[in-house]
Amino acid sequence: MVRMQLNFIANARVPSASGRTLSVIDPSDGQPFEDIQRSNAQDVDDAVAAARDGFDGVWSKVDAAERGRLLQRLSQAVGEHAGELGAIVQQEAGKTTRQATADVAALARSLAGHAAACAQPQPVPAATPGGGHSLRWREPRGVTGHIIPWYEPLRIFGATVGAALAAGNVCVVKPADETSLALLRVAQLAAEAGLPAGALNVLTGYDQEVAEALARHKGVDHLSLTGSPPLVTLVQQAAAERQCPVLIGGNDQSRGTGPQIVFADADLDTAVPAIVQALLQGCGQGGAAGSHLLVERAIYEPMLDRLAGAFEALRVGPAHHDLDMGPLIRHGQQQRVWDFLSDADAAGMVVVAQGVVVDEAPETGFYQAPTLLRDLPPDRSGALDAVAGPVLAAAPFDNEEELLERINGGTSAIAATTARATLWTGDADRPLRLARGLRCAHLTVNHHGGVEAAMAEGLDGTLAYTRLKTLVTRR
Repeated sequence: MVRMQLNFIANARVPSASGRTLSVIDPSDGQPFEDIQRSNAQDVDDAVAAARDGFDGVWSKVDAAERGRLLQRLSQAVGEHAGELGAIVQQEAGKTTRQATADVAALARSLAGHAAACAQPQPVPAATPGGGHSLRWREPRGVTGHIIPWYEPLRIFGATVGAALAAGNVCVVKPADETSLALLRVAQLAAEAGLPAGALNVLTGYDQEVAEALARHKGVDHLSLTGSPPLVTLVQQAAAERQCPVLIGGNDQSRGTGPQIVFADADLDTAVPAIVQALLQGCGQGGAAGSHLLVERAIYEPMLDRLAGAFEALRVGPAHHDLDMGPLIRHGQQQRVWDFLSDADAAGMVVVAQGVVVDEAPETGFYQAPTLLRDLPPDRSGALDAVAGPVLAAAPFDNEEELLERINGGTSAIAATTARATLWTGDADRPLRLARGLRCAHLTVNHHGGVEAAMAEGLDGTLAYTRLKTLVTRR
């Protein structure tokens, strides 16, 4: 039986203004299992009004210490309901038990981190020319809109909504229509944890009907966005018409998946499983998948041999089977991978190894075996970014200069589409040297502790949702 979920506005469940709904599909079998509201501009008006009332009425008067306590309480509630939230993530996103559990734990950590970063802004005095004085402090922007994608929704919610609430803002959240259910439950937990009505509101529906209306709404003071290139363009253009600031997320699909860079002096026993795990996290569909693999030529063949063994051992199946990987999010995503692999074959790229989709996987599910390709041509980097699936494509390089040229140079460069990179090396001097030359915002070195969204958290993340106010006095 298909269940019905309502929007969450002012700590209450409410239907959409139109009464229309959408089906949520379980990617493990391709079947609908729940309905959500198909919200529109009227629902955005209602949510923004509720948020503004909440800000003016209660939330703006809650001091930083109390905000921190409330966020910590929410973090604890997320932990206490980890099993429930993980099960929701599994069914709506197709993630394995391990991946879903890790996502819930990451949300709890993120909320706790923002809770600890809550601090009452203190005015900072400064002298001004002419003998006057000034005071400067930071204050919340007011109503912030948050557009969250279907990959890593809990992690991105924690990084963005957690920061905005910690800074004293109220939030209107638009999740992807594929993965709205877990965030609706988190909103309910937030209300139960003590967040006042209007502090956190969640609207479901299509991006083109809700996200654009949110970006155009004059009552929204700031927008946070993580998503595909068309969505980023749509929202930025709409927000620009009224000069509303937009913060683009660091783990952003519009910026590509970023390269994994392996030098001959790297510890391959550590690098190989970490590279494979990065691809499996979210089925290669998120910004941290590392689908470009650039390997120093001296170890190119041995590296491919090791990876081939790892890929051939991978098993893909229904999320609840908790194998190495579950299904992709939807059929359209599955088709994109098929089209890329077909084009890669026509272009002469060689499949080195693939995992296996188990026999128990329903034919109606959105499955794709993880695939290792070799000798990715430079002009195919953009196409690989567009795939957003479990494909790892390798290419060799001879030295640092050639590596930097491949990543930075020309319109087909990886740097044109990436916000992050991962470096594997045993040379202690190499990371800083390369970091100065690489055109990416986020570089990790020998990173094997799991995949996290490349977004600022703690105090830095909170400050992004504030504005600086200055008071100048004259004698």
